[in-house]
Amino acid sequence: MKVLVIGAGNMGLTYAEGMVKSSLLGEKNLQIFDTDPEKIIALKEVSHFDVYDKLEDCLPKADLVFIAVKPYHSDDLFEKMKPMINQNQIFISLMAGVTIESIQERLGAEKVVRTMPNLPAQVGKGVTSYTESDKVSRVELLAIRNLLDTTGESIHVDTQKFIDASTGISGSGPAYVFYFMNSMLEAAKKMGFSEHDSKVLVSNTFEGAVELFNKNDLSPQTWMNRVASKGGTTRAALDSMDDNNVKDLIKEAAYAAFNRAIELGEK
Repeated sequence: MKVLVIGAGNMGLTYAEGMVKSSLLGEKNLQIFDTDPEKIIALKEVSHFDVYDKLEDCLPKADLVFIAVKPYHSDDLFEKMKPMINQNQIFISLMAGVTIESIQERLGAEKVVRTMPNLPAQVGKGVTSYTESDKVSRVELLAIRNLLDTTGESIHVDTQKFIDASTGISGSGPAYVFYFMNSMLEAAKKMGFSEHDSKVLVSNTFEGAVELFNKNDLSPQTWMNRVASKGGTTRAALDSMDDNNVKDLIKEAAYAAFNRAIELGEK
């Protein structure tokens, strides 16, 4: 199996680094394509990549093609790719808001998988939702899932609606967490803690809470009730959040990302 990653930005390189370790690739090097001369030089120093700056040298040889470019670059890219592809190839899109139908029409391909990755893939803790066009077989989809899992976990969804919904939850979700962390960091520093101590307090609190949640079957609400006692400090904080409709605002933010993903797909 020959895998090509088009685009060596953060997400493309993250998936390339993960997939190159997969047993599915055996001893065959993973192909990676980019047009940035500086990136090409840097990538050629990585022995486990076959690096290309010309599509005609790599695209026709690939079985699976991961497309990891910004959506606004896809028109020019697809125009260049179209004469070189064949209908046995599978194209896996890491682009936000670009529908399967749009890729099929502009690229002239039948086998397309649309994904929604997220940033924690960079540390092997990513979650990638994915769905496929009709022509992709179960065997092919299993191979793709195994490759996606090299950066964390993957979730198969039935329709592209859930890809857009994943954008609102997992795709954009890390930014919500960082937003909350940033607010807590600012509060800690205002209370007098140093930059270093604020970071330790906040990051370890988040990491510990997630660990507790993952290692038990208790709901977040149950955990909140365990931490918060009547008339106590935690209850005062949670009551403040409830009074300010923080829960509803977070939901609205997730839906804003979801709706924006749908709008991008309609353009």
